[in-house]
Amino acid sequence: MAAWNSEAQAREEIKNLVTQYFHDFQKPRQDKPFTEGDRISYAGRIYDEKEMCNLTDALLDFWLTSGRFTEEFEKRLADYLGIRFCSLVNSGSSANLLAFMALASPLLGDRRIKRGDEVITVAAGFPTTITPMLQYGAVPVFVDVTIPQYNIDVSMLEEALSDKTKAVMLAHTLGNPFDLAAVKKFCDENSLWLIEDNCDALGSKYLLDGKWKYTGTIGDIGTSSFYPPHHMTMGEGGAVYTDNPLLHKAVRSLRDWGRDCVCPSGTDNLCGHRFDRQYGELPLGYDHKYVYSHFGYNLKATDLQAAVGCAQLDKLPLFAERRKHNFKRLKEGLAGTEKYLILPETCENADPSWFGFLITCKEGTDRSKIVQYVESKGIQTRMLFAGNLIKHPCFDELRESGEGYRIVGGLDNTDRIMRDSFWVGVYPGMTDEMIDYMAKEIRETLQ
Repeated sequence: MAAWNSEAQAREEIKNLVTQYFHDFQKPRQDKPFTEGDRISYAGRIYDEKEMCNLTDALLDFWLTSGRFTEEFEKRLADYLGIRFCSLVNSGSSANLLAFMALASPLLGDRRIKRGDEVITVAAGFPTTITPMLQYGAVPVFVDVTIPQYNIDVSMLEEALSDKTKAVMLAHTLGNPFDLAAVKKFCDENSLWLIEDNCDALGSKYLLDGKWKYTGTIGDIGTSSFYPPHHMTMGEGGAVYTDNPLLHKAVRSLRDWGRDCVCPSGTDNLCGHRFDRQYGELPLGYDHKYVYSHFGYNLKATDLQAAVGCAQLDKLPLFAERRKHNFKRLKEGLAGTEKYLILPETCENADPSWFGFLITCKEGTDRSKIVQYVESKGIQTRMLFAGNLIKHPCFDELRESGEGYRIVGGLDNTDRIMRDSFWVGVYPGMTDEMIDYMAKEIRETLQ
């Protein structure tokens, strides 16, 4: 190999080799034709040489914490969503934790969530939407969901309201937006915070006041996950986004150890007052880089992750379109099965970027039989996450004590989902042949 004349030339040649490696070894595996009986995962990573070259570029920097790619990713995701502030974190679970803890920040004064305050939510979903409330000492108030939209039953909101209610925190189920018009109106009328768990819905849109807006941007704060099955990936990773500068300030502090200083990694004295101010009961001039205004964490992602995310952002619009295509094709393929199955329906005024295709078995149709059959045919299935979270072992102590949460009305549909529902994927890596095969095998179980 000829000697390199510069670092820039070295980087370019290394990335050219990475590109060649992708096309010689990775792409043939991706392009392998589908054969009936091949394993069809419910989700997967979609990538090409651009992600691998970005990752290589970041590796050659060897800046192992957040850096230039992180800054680029935060700006570009905020621009895509049409929102002012975005903070990259190490997972969607961390994003939910930060979103909730930001609303408990002393910066918010009387509007902050305090221990014992209530947050309206649902039990049909993923546990990390709920976990931050319980760990902090807030009280989740569970209401039922609707079938076949699988989102909160907004008719129960008023009944769930109490003088302790401070917020509503909900996920958009499998990419299908919940009734944002009704929930937003309820929150505005009662001075409640709205957190949108957007981890399964990045790229979904909702029509509000005559304008299409991305989910995650309509409430006070939104979250995303970039775990491999999600709408885009960086391996592990997540994001918190908001238009509210005070919430953004709290999120950044909580993400970065709880510190008061806003200097990015590797930068000192951005404000010019590192050693000349007094904070709390600290001595005058105590180093501002070590002043803590919150009990925080280190929840940053690495630049290696962000580099992958920057390449994925370029593909996000196409990912969303393919998810919609696959969902539509699968629903058309299952037309006529309504005697046995309840097929999913889009929420009114919504344009979902679907995460999955959720099916509920009607009375007399055995979910277990269908799931076991299609799994035997290579089709991966999933439950709607926890089904009913309150039934899980993590709730044993709370159920026994009867404290720490409330249920409003019954959770009949939530329990039905736990018993009778399952879903299959519609991720962008699925071809029409895969979708048609899934429809064929699901129909086969109903004969």
